[in-house]
Amino acid sequence: MVRNIVVLGGNSHPKLVESICNILGIQACDRNLSKFSVGESRCEIQDSVRGKDVFIIQTASGKVNDNFIDLCIMISACKTGSARRITVVMPLFPYSRQPDVPYAKTGAPLASSRTHGKSDYTFESVPGTPHPNVNKTASFNSSTDITEQLASSSLSTPSGTTHPDANGYISKELQVNPGYKQWIAQPGALIADLLTCAGADHILTMDLHDSQFQGFFDKPVDNLYGRPLLKRYITQYIDNYQDAVIVSPDAGGAKRATAIADSLLMDFALIHKERKPIRINDKHNATMMLVGKVKGKVCIMIDDLADTANTITRAARVLKREGAVAVYSLLTHGIFSGDALQRLAQSDVDKVVVTNTVPQDEHKAILGAKLDVLDVG
Repeated sequence: MVRNIVVLGGNSHPKLVESICNILGIQACDRNLSKFSVGESRCEIQDSVRGKDVFIIQTASGKVNDNFIDLCIMISACKTGSARRITVVMPLFPYSRQPDVPYAKTGAPLASSRTHGKSDYTFESVPGTPHPNVNKTASFNSSTDITEQLASSSLSTPSGTTHPDANGYISKELQVNPGYKQWIAQPGALIADLLTCAGADHILTMDLHDSQFQGFFDKPVDNLYGRPLLKRYITQYIDNYQDAVIVSPDAGGAKRATAIADSLLMDFALIHKERKPIRINDKHNATMMLVGKVKGKVCIMIDDLADTANTITRAARVLKREGAVAVYSLLTHGIFSGDALQRLAQSDVDKVVVTNTVPQDEHKAILGAKLDVLDVG
């Protein structure tokens, strides 16, 4: 029996809350988490949390935005109830896949240098002594009437236009590189600020898609890894795993996959997506290339999450085309939104292995024996 600990569960993953409470040997805290008729969230903590360590479990599944607001309200309710410390347990962190720099994968916001003449000033330069009778700071010739110079200066616009952009003209200095996304939001820091302002003292999450999110918090953040669970599955449930090949389905997950391959002394292969836009405004057309040998081998793809499952199904097709005898896909977060489940059911992936950081009951009902679920509780 663990004392002075309160486990409070949201509506996103009741089975995970139950599993954790069973391991700890405690009952989940009674709470009333509901909606008003207008759709606003309502939270009432029905057990005392005064002076206790509260762990609030809420993952980013289902109605992500509603669940996140519920989480913030539960944190605030515990803070109002004089909880000693509030730890937020979010196995799948919301908004972790959205970019936090307003750039596309290529390009810079503005030209790195001006297109007109280079300035003659540097930080190391020493101002020269002006020549007699020469005023270098003057913008206009003092011998001519100032009104005449203003009338003929570059500040005036061509006849028939009221603004330089009226005829579609934009100065080269102000043209934005196509890779720059001018109005994209940066939700990472916002999510961190909302949790902190609500009263969270500590954040627990699992396999962040971008580990940089830890830097947005001024509170402790523990990013746990699903690697031990995946390694245990490989060694216990895949026959002759030493002869198999660990595969990263994209370059971004290579470090994650090589860590498992190196620890188990297994071979490694990589699938590289080469993107070639036809025009600047076109979407990138990706061509998948295999780097490594998989012919006659069992392939084990390692990735942090699968949402639409496009990447892993296309990668499995490449591996089977190159002679792989079986393809496993091991994931920490199996989100499987849209038609991902149907795509996986018809794909070349022989076995999908996920953890229960998000509910998997509906996924299991569709994929059946093709899906194995590991418990992170």
